[in-house]
Amino acid sequence: MSKLIYAADDEPDILDVIREFLQNAGFSVKTFPTGDALYDAFLKQPCDLCILDIMMPGTDGLTVCRNLRSISDVPIVMLTARESETDHMRGFLLGGDDYLIKPFSPSLLVVRIKALLRRTEMQRPAAEIRRFGDLQYSESAHTLHCGQTEIDLSMTEFTLLGCLLENPGTAVSRNDLLDRVWGIDSEEIETRVTDETVRRIRQKLKTAGSSVRITAVWGYGYKLEADHA
Repeated sequence: MSKLIYAADDEPDILDVIREFLQNAGFSVKTFPTGDALYDAFLKQPCDLCILDIMMPGTDGLTVCRNLRSISDVPIVMLTARESETDHMRGFLLGGDDYLIKPFSPSLLVVRIKALLRRTEMQRPAAEIRRFGDLQYSESAHTLHCGQTEIDLSMTEFTLLGCLLENPGTAVSRNDLLDRVWGIDSEEIETRVTDETVRRIRQKLKTAGSSVRITAVWGYGYKLEADHA
């Protein structure tokens, strides 16, 4: 079954191009003139990936991104007509996984979407499960458990935690996390996106009662520690 993609933009011509290129690439596509309409459709039938224009009538794309992220780990691509680093950063901070600046190449959009979906589906052998403290992390099943409690993480949060779990107790730099999780470097976007993602993971670990904590290494990055590792 082909992947279902939702796209919201207030410019019909852009939606027509997105629909044509994605359908030609083998995807099922539903388009919406507003982010509100996309969000309502998602509540009724979740999709495999969302494309959101930032500037739209009604609820703006950044807010819709935040609302989607509060209920789902669906991959989200943001579209912006403004070459503003602030817009890109806010999109990442609110849980977006990638962005493109208008006018963009439809072929590049297809490539980025395929890459993002591959990241979502990338699996290791089912037997490979990483454990640290009271956490059990399965990349193949895309699950994280604290004891018997499953912790829901977005794809970005899951990937970042996986990077830290590769070498618990060893610090990973913010630059390395930016590159491995978002595919960007510190020249392109402020590292606050990393800090905000870590903040969200910390809150979820705390809510689950985990003994594992993410410790900041001042001026460098983060590492995992546990009270009873």
